[in-house]
Amino acid sequence: MEAVVNVHVAKTQLSRLLERAHAGEEIVLAKSGKPYARLVPLAPIEGKRVPGGLEGQVDDSFFEDLPESELAAWNN
Repeated sequence: MEAVVNVHVAKTQLSRLLERAHAGEEIVLAKSGKPYARLVPLAPIEGKRVPGGLEGQVDDSFFEDLPESELAAWNN
């Protein structure tokens, strides 16, 4: 069951509400008693990101200066 918390209370208890959401609880934030937003836990990140995970290489032409005609197109 989701909890409904008024914004005034949420401002004073934000850390506690974040811990509850992190534990899996969904919390509805209300303004003047009307539902306004929902505080929900984020999905866990699967695996660790590792740089360089894509295959392939960039050849030396990648680092060459662009021709003047292409530079002019970028500077318009």
